[in-house]
Amino acid sequence: MQHSTLKRKDWFHLDGFPIAVERREPQEPFGLHAHEFAEIGIITSGQGVHVTGKETYPLNAGDAFVIGGSRPHDYHSMKNLCLVNILFQPDKLNLRTYDLRTVAGYHALFTLEPAWRRRHQFNGRLRLTPPELRVLMALVETLEAELRTRGSGFKFMATASFMQIVGYLSRCYAQAKNSDARALLRIGAAISHLETNFQEPINLDQLAQIARMSNRNFVRSFQAAMGNSPIAYLIQLRLNRAASLLRRTELNVTEIAFQVGFSDSNYFTRQFRKLLGMTPGQYRQQNPTLS
Repeated sequence: MQHSTLKRKDWFHLDGFPIAVERREPQEPFGLHAHEFAEIGIITSGQGVHVTGKETYPLNAGDAFVIGGSRPHDYHSMKNLCLVNILFQPDKLNLRTYDLRTVAGYHALFTLEPAWRRRHQFNGRLRLTPPELRVLMALVETLEAELRTRGSGFKFMATASFMQIVGYLSRCYAQAKNSDARALLRIGAAISHLETNFQEPINLDQLAQIARMSNRNFVRSFQAAMGNSPIAYLIQLRLNRAASLLRRTELNVTEIAFQVGFSDSNYFTRQFRKLLGMTPGQYRQQNPTLS
């Protein structure tokens, strides 16, 4: 099916700041389209049908969801459908998520639900209560004000507002009651366990038990959502942390290997070279320890 692609240069301010807000009150017919950016969609009132490829899903006030850039979508059968789109460029934001990645709702909303939309027929989307929607829209209005006035320090303030929105949505999703959302949260909990305990011994049985799935189904589901296996994801977490320690500390390579969860420094070095294309020692030489 033919679709257009929305370009970054047409939807973000000339200064290149990678966050924007677009209100559609009401949403007008637009046509099937993809983006060179991602967006958070928030339905504020009315009804409609969300079209993604060959699938169609009903929309109502309070629905919130994430659209990846490459996935074409559109809105049909609109009855006073009003929505807010928060556009963002993940590759340019480079956000420090701190402990947000330990929140199961973050992984469920921003990674798992978009990846599994066809499987769960969009029933895993976040459905905000009226009080939750009011809180969210107050945060959106703060973000809009910063983007509109662009006063001194607006990039910092707008980024902080955006992070509040992401954190609030993640917390709301973590409290979701419907069965499809709870299923996604169980896998999100397994990912959170990896993020929190990557330096500890972790095996597949533990993760599958947290997700309440068989080992086979868990591996298949994880791979479909995350793009690699649970163990490969764990190794990448450890190597990312190791790279940070190489930049920020004077610990030797063996000490770093043990600290991030590797029991064999030679295996650590091989995996590090495989991911980053150089040995830990070479990486440290190119990234001197920060004072």
